[in-house]
Amino acid sequence: MSIYEILKDAHSAWRYVVILLLFVAFITALSGYIGKKEYTEGNRKLNVFALISTHIQLLLGLVLYFMNDWYKVDSSLAVNRYWKMEHVAIMLIAVVLITIGNSRSKKLSLAVAKHRTIFVFFGFALLLITVAILMMVKVDPSRPLFGIS
Repeated sequence: MSIYEILKDAHSAWRYVVILLLFVAFITALSGYIGKKEYTEGNRKLNVFALISTHIQLLLGLVLYFMNDWYKVDSSLAVNRYWKMEHVAIMLIAVVLITIGNSRSKKLSLAVAKHRTIFVFFGFALLLITVAILMMVKVDPSRPLFGIS
């Protein structure tokens, strides 16, 4: 097994960690926002873990992108265009949203505002990630939705 295959499997499996942490942070923020709950140290840590997991995923993805020379492929084919541009752009936007949301929430003083900020930014990021994964399955049928590879 080559280093590329190991990293590809790690990147594919790590998406579940990212999605789980983002989903839990999103639901917790929604609950905190609607219920006007206090913003606890546990909320902050959950958001930071979600942030860190997405940054790890981004780094793994960028290593794979440049190891496989995706930036050199012909964009006229849908599958190549997806891996060359669409996947990278969508995921990068999602990571930026998560980073901005976490950063903005730290600057706010009201608990409800912190929860709302995480809810909005993490929610949009989660939506983008879900769309990108669904697009992947559509343009590249060799990639399973729930499988690792």
